[in-house]
Amino acid sequence: MRPEGKEMERESLKYRTYIKILERELVPAMGCTEPIAIAFCAATARKTLGARPTAIRVEASGNIIKNVKSVIVPNTGGKHGIEAAAAAGVLYGDAEAGLQVFAHAAPEEIEGLDAYMQETEICVANIDFGYVLDIIVTVSDGVHTAKARTALEHTNLVRIEKDGAVLFEKPVVEETDPNMPDYELLNVRDILDFAKSCDLEDVLPVLKRQIAYNVKISDEGLNNPYGSNIGKTLMQVYGDENVRIRAKARAAAGSDARMNGCDLPVVINSGSGNQGMTVSLPVYEYARALRAPEEAMWRALLVSNLVTLHEKEGIGRLSAYCGAVSAGAGAGAGIAWLKTGGDVQAVEQTIVNALAITSGIVCDGAKASCAAKIATAVDAGILGFEMYRNGRSFRGGDGLVAENVEHTISNISRLGREGMKGTDKEIIDIMISR
Repeated sequence: MRPEGKEMERESLKYRTYIKILERELVPAMGCTEPIAIAFCAATARKTLGARPTAIRVEASGNIIKNVKSVIVPNTGGKHGIEAAAAAGVLYGDAEAGLQVFAHAAPEEIEGLDAYMQETEICVANIDFGYVLDIIVTVSDGVHTAKARTALEHTNLVRIEKDGAVLFEKPVVEETDPNMPDYELLNVRDILDFAKSCDLEDVLPVLKRQIAYNVKISDEGLNNPYGSNIGKTLMQVYGDENVRIRAKARAAAGSDARMNGCDLPVVINSGSGNQGMTVSLPVYEYARALRAPEEAMWRALLVSNLVTLHEKEGIGRLSAYCGAVSAGAGAGAGIAWLKTGGDVQAVEQTIVNALAITSGIVCDGAKASCAAKIATAVDAGILGFEMYRNGRSFRGGDGLVAENVEHTISNISRLGREGMKGTDKEIIDIMISR
């Protein structure tokens, strides 16, 4: 239901835009989104070819290579890397399933992956056409060739070819998409107004799916051995009586499973399953601990999701800046909302504090240690709120902290987007040279 007399009306442009952003961003994905993007591109190329390829060439931007190199690809029998993602996409990927490209893989198809990779020529090359997210997959059966390219976003097809003839093409410019909602309408004050005033019937489908999917994969990570088991380690070492520990462990456990081959889907945020779990699971855990009404939890999830999307809009999908930092601050904002009944100053200062604490964490690709970074980012979000509650917040002029939350987010965005370009290149060079 929608509370009466609130600031943002259902019929307003911002209201409709926020709904559209949530529907566009909070979607299911199986496995880490970068190898899945390669698999999707490969499945599209194979579908265009219309035959089983004997050769595959993957050209990818540095950030894609960085994020695929070490992560286990789901439904591949525990394989990791670009070659496995591309081969599986070609062999049994569903080009119509988007980020759930492997959702319909049959066991016998997965069992055939080893043999296919051994008999197929697969090569990988680094490209740089100025886009941090850029993938071109070319396949051939020895007679015909086909090519597919995605850029800017994981399943954003911009070109499809067969035997040199262009079958589909659109400019690699995000702003040309007439269906793209205006993310510049996001700001913290309006996000909080929206969270208070929106009709929950407009958002419950995406929020309920987010919690259902992400809790399930978190349970999988807590109950089974995946990666470094950061979630289980937190619970074993510190116990399960403190909600702060449970909140960190829940989010980390989901990443443990997802980074290490679990084939359960997650609901993503900002193109990332890790960020989707980070923004949602800590809020869910705090809502349970506080015995908050379900309505309060859903509205807090609106805060955590939209705040994170607002932070990431200025940074971009991929960078040297760890996305868990933004998501941890978003989770802190949702927790602050829950614990204060929607106090604006509490939420704003929590975001500022959290960003000030963890703004130096770098992204060195998707892998097992992402779970530990998530736990750290969630801890920073919670500490950011506790600092505010105890009258000990960071102030404008403290490093990157500015005079208000919007200017602080802008500073952090500039750091991630511009300031860390050299860092990103160095990380990619180190990883590729190994």
